[in-house]
Amino acid sequence: MKTRREAYELLTKYNTSSSLIKHGFAVEAVMRYFARQFGEDEEYWGNIGLIHDLDYELYPEEHCHKTKEIMEKEGISEDIIRAVISHGWNICTDVKPEHKMEKVLYTIDELTGLITATVYMRPNKSILDLEVKSVKKKFKSTGFAAGVNREVILAGCEMLEMDLDTVILWTIEGMKEAAKELELVGEL
Repeated sequence: MKTRREAYELLTKYNTSSSLIKHGFAVEAVMRYFARQFGEDEEYWGNIGLIHDLDYELYPEEHCHKTKEIMEKEGISEDIIRAVISHGWNICTDVKPEHKMEKVLYTIDELTGLITATVYMRPNKSILDLEVKSVKKKFKSTGFAAGVNREVILAGCEMLEMDLDTVILWTIEGMKEAAKELELVGEL
């Protein structure tokens, strides 16, 4: 899997849910943004973000475990398999994120969900003018988007040695770049 097209084809081979595909787009966009900030391979990071939940629609109870089987069958390299599986560390796998890219994926996966939920609650339904303080307010309200694991986000920030505000900002900026695909342009 060397190109975005190949990653997208792989994602849609195993996922038909528009919300899961959009989530893949969100994580891909953020991974690309972080890769640029760190001077890393944007295509590689983005493709991993796009396919990170490859098995979720078909095997939600075996998330990350079926990914390994599927990817091996598809001829995906071990480094990509490891990276994808590591985003479930301490949730559904014991594969700890070690490389910077894995740490970013682990950290921002849940955060993209919180940001999307925050945007949906805004009157203008737009990410384009979303501010960090609005996301932090929702982050602190554990009843809001209760399925978002805030502990994972905080643990990821610690692993990356980045403060929460910067991680939120970069995640918003990455998602802004895909606002149209994510249907988060809204009405400014």
